[in-house]
Amino acid sequence: MQQHLRSALGPLTAALALVGCASAPPYEAPPPPAVAGYTASALAAPTASAPGLHGQAQQWVDGAVEGAWWRALQSSALNALVDEALHASPTLAAAQAVLTQARELHAAQAGATQLPQVDLGLGAQRQQTSPSAQGLPGNPREFSLYSASVGVRYRFDAGGGIDSSLRAAAARADVRQHELAAARHALAANLAMAAITRARLAAQIESLSAILRTQQSLADLAQVRTRLGQAAPDEVSALTAQAEQTRAALPALRKQLQQTEHLLAVLAGRPPAQGAPAFTLEDFTLPGQLSVAVPSEWARRRPDIQAAEAALRAAHGDLGVAIARQYPQFTLSANLGSQALTTSALFGGSAAVWSVLGQISQPLFNASLPAERRAAQAALEAATANYQRVVLEALRNVADALSAAEHDAQTLAALARSAQAAEEQHRVAVSQHRAGAASPVQLLVADQVLLQARSNLAAAQAQRLVDTVALGAALAGDPAPRQDPQASLRNPRE
Repeated sequence: MQQHLRSALGPLTAALALVGCASAPPYEAPPPPAVAGYTASALAAPTASAPGLHGQAQQWVDGAVEGAWWRALQSSALNALVDEALHASPTLAAAQAVLTQARELHAAQAGATQLPQVDLGLGAQRQQTSPSAQGLPGNPREFSLYSASVGVRYRFDAGGGIDSSLRAAAARADVRQHELAAARHALAANLAMAAITRARLAAQIESLSAILRTQQSLADLAQVRTRLGQAAPDEVSALTAQAEQTRAALPALRKQLQQTEHLLAVLAGRPPAQGAPAFTLEDFTLPGQLSVAVPSEWARRRPDIQAAEAALRAAHGDLGVAIARQYPQFTLSANLGSQALTTSALFGGSAAVWSVLGQISQPLFNASLPAERRAAQAALEAATANYQRVVLEALRNVADALSAAEHDAQTLAALARSAQAAEEQHRVAVSQHRAGAASPVQLLVADQVLLQARSNLAAAQAQRLVDTVALGAALAGDPAPRQDPQASLRNPRE
């Protein structure tokens, strides 16, 4: 039997030496962004400050943003809602299932190609033979034949096609893993922004309701003055129209508020009827420090960039598969068993039957293989370009968030000064009204200016919180280390 094995394996060993150049070139990871910063001009350090709620200056500090970055807002209600969403969100459940599917497909492919396949065969047949078929006299004979065998089959990865295919499958599982991390950050960001939006709308509704009450008082006062002959009728019409325009804006704001509450509930995995916490601007704290990692380090941890890089590795593996298909394929199979006329003799005393098969398959003419290789090369080039696009978009995302944090701080400072001026104007109007130097109309106008300034200030305060959330989501990284493709090949269940 050893002689037969040497006869079968000899041509295989000789052919293996002919395909050393069959594998694809080694994979080279793309370099990190070769930039020192995210914006063309240096950012103000620290940002502008303003008195009042969420007006403190923010300082940039070096460091990576990881984990539960939304906790920097110090809102226990938001933290609880995000934790609930991370466990109950159907979006994350679907992403987790897709990741599990990709890992199991990789494990199945590794198990089918890395180890020999062993099969057990049992058979029974009833047949009739005629001696005349062999030139002998006699009557036909009937008998039963039983067989049992163990077969082993293994395909050698001489051209690197199996290894490339496994690397591609592992990389696709990595894509799903990074997409799941990105979905977690996106869910937290959407929840935080919806909570801040809910707080802003509540503050604006309160301010607008106060403005409406002031405008209605102005219109009522104008009607009295008209009856006394101290005002023209068109003044009543103008003030009434202004009040009704304000009144018409309130249902739209309340609709947005309810829709935001519905969004909060659904993002958390709840039905809209279950409701969501009633967030206010006072529930949040603006962090005084914002961590900003250098682009080269940030790019290694941002999930969407890592997903694009994993897709690039998958395309490189597909190219290796296409190249390997143009070279010989080697398969070795062996069978060992026995045959007997009775089941009792099958496993005792029967003669063993065996076979060893070494097979080489070399494509001689297949017009599809060069086209498949070119298609795989084009797919690799597309993946490379897509990776570059994702990096550029991610850099723009961070640059926009940094610029927004800087300029919106300046906007809040200006609006805070405007609100202070409106409050001073209101105090003067109150003093003049008490002294009889200002009419009730002048006092009501001062009230309206002050309330409008406070409404604008609340919107600017909410915007600073939104900027902080946007920057945290843009800079957030995946705390899980990148999976080693070699480790995946060694243990497909990992």
